Amino acid sequence: MENKWFLSMIRDEFRGGKINVEKTYRLLEKLDIPCNYIHVKSIFKDNDRLKQGRITIEEFRSIYRIIAHREEIIEIFNTYSGNQKFLFEKNLLQFLIQEQYALDMTTNIAFEIIQKYEPIEEVKRAHQMSFEGFTRYMGSPECLVFKTDCGKVYQDMTQPLNDYFISSSHNTYLVSDQLLGPSDLWGYVSALVKGCRCLEIDCWDGSRNEPVVYHGYTLTSKLLFKTVIQAIQKYAFITSDYPVVLSLENHCSPSQQEVMADILQSVFGDALLSDMLDDFPDKLPSPQALKFKILVRNKKIGSLRETRERKGSDKHGQVEEYEEIDEDVEDEVKGSQALAVLENDSEKEPRTTPVTGLPLFRRRRITKVKVSMALSDLVIYTKAEKFRSFRHSRLYQQFNESNSIGESEARKLSKLKAQEFILHTRKFITRIYPKATRANSSNFNPQEFWNIGCQMVALNFQTPGLPMDLQNGKFLDNGGSGYILKPQFLRDIETQFNPNETPKDIDPVTLTIRLISGIQLPPSYHSSSNKADTLVVLEIFGVPNDHVKQQTRVIKRNAFCPRWNETFTFIIQVPELALMRFVVENQGLITGNEFLGQYTLPVLCMNRGYRRVPLFSKLGESLEPAALFIYVWYIR
Repeated sequence: MENKWFLSMIRDEFRGGKINVEKTYRLLEKLDIPCNYIHVKSIFKDNDRLKQGRITIEEFRSIYRIIAHREEIIEIFNTYSGNQKFLFEKNLLQFLIQEQYALDMTTNIAFEIIQKYEPIEEVKRAHQMSFEGFTRYMGSPECLVFKTDCGKVYQDMTQPLNDYFISSSHNTYLVSDQLLGPSDLWGYVSALVKGCRCLEIDCWDGSRNEPVVYHGYTLTSKLLFKTVIQAIQKYAFITSDYPVVLSLENHCSPSQQEVMADILQSVFGDALLSDMLDDFPDKLPSPQALKFKILVRNKKIGSLRETRERKGSDKHGQVEEYEEIDEDVEDEVKGSQALAVLENDSEKEPRTTPVTGLPLFRRRRITKVKVSMALSDLVIYTKAEKFRSFRHSRLYQQFNESNSIGESEARKLSKLKAQEFILHTRKFITRIYPKATRANSSNFNPQEFWNIGCQMVALNFQTPGLPMDLQNGKFLDNGGSGYILKPQFLRDIETQFNPNETPKDIDPVTLTIRLISGIQLPPSYHSSSNKADTLVVLEIFGVPNDHVKQQTRVIKRNAFCPRWNETFTFIIQVPELALMRFVVENQGLITGNEFLGQYTLPVLCMNRGYRRVPLFSKLGESLEPAALFIYVWYIR
């Protein structure tokens, strides 16, 4: 029966005789066998007995079996198949319950799986599943390691905004470094498509009364503020329905701030939140209450009630000025500014940035800020307020005021005053941003700030690497909506949680992973064929005590189907904050290991049972069909 089906599917392709490698690749795709062209080309070459670049139908059958009939899948199939030819519905159901932990499965579900994945009509009609069908099911999205339920919005979205981790970007307009690179609308588009919900916009006076967006005092190119806002309006809710926060770093004169206010209102219209919601006069609204809304984060004059009272009056031309004290500001001083600072600053000689050589100094700075009332009145629940101290915030900070803290200061506070920091983030939205010396747009590890409940941990989305892998992995959860409800211990008013200590009231998880094999892994960039000396690193990111790394042995010269069959166990004290990262590498002896692919996801979003781990490139692109095949179980 299998032979009949197989021959019926491929016979027409061989009517003209032999086929080449391109037709072989297309025929495998027609048979629903995902494959990497590099691997197909290599296997084709090994099976082309006459070395003419064309193969017979029998040679194609050999290639098909090499790619589709994986030994580890055959072993599972034979375990549950009575005759080692077919699975009856009851056999499939037994597999789903015993191995895939699908406790609510019914015979009807088994029937639906057979109908969906079995390619041989006679087998399907007999309510059975062939090995071909079982292979297709095991390679389907239903057998991914990431839980299907986590791919939907399933969390309570009615809590106040400060109760959520919010996907946030830094200097969103930049697509390269912080000093010389281009500014591009693509920065905003790509961030929004990735589910980012907090975008940063650096605004400066432009010519002809047109505000511009760029990294001030640098050679980065400029964008019109209007075109940035238009791009955001177009893509804001493509990926997520939940609110987008525009964090303005506002350097504009009052007159151009009025232009900004006009642009925001005309482009966003009713989507722009310009007044407090009646149900939320003295507390932050929820993501649910703010669906499809744009919030402006900027300096604000006065209270929300004063804003409402001014509504309808002529606000244009009104400007408020106030003094703001910035304690220990780290600045990069440019050109003649550096000389002026050195002449007037009593501190010791400043440090310099490693990239530009420009002086860096720390000082107490008093700045005068002028805010146009028209722009100020568009700031509702996300007023930007300078962070002074936890005590000051406890005594004076209002519910709608949020803080931005540089990574260096935040890291220091997280180590010295972790519990105070958590009590602060329990009440107030806190944004963490990269330090000024990251001129190459590098990123810090966001995990350390999620551990203390910081809502907006802003990263340079254009820079691939470990921090962005963690960012992308964390925000896979809750449907990729860009909002993840913080664990209860980071929201509780009486929390005693400290990420630097062993928790008392949190149940740990014992996670065990059997890493079985690799599936068509990316070959080494240094290989002329499909070879690599493959190994896998498994790493947990979370609170400091949970951070641990383990790795497999090296399988030499095999990126197509390496078999490890190695088991790893992790005891995770705070699973609610933990991420699991799989990294596939090619062993290097001189220059270090070569990155081949990775996948990161929250530990509590991992399915149990036999699962496929998809792999992504350093740039975050899918490497399908490259994957790892694992078995997962955990106890809590």
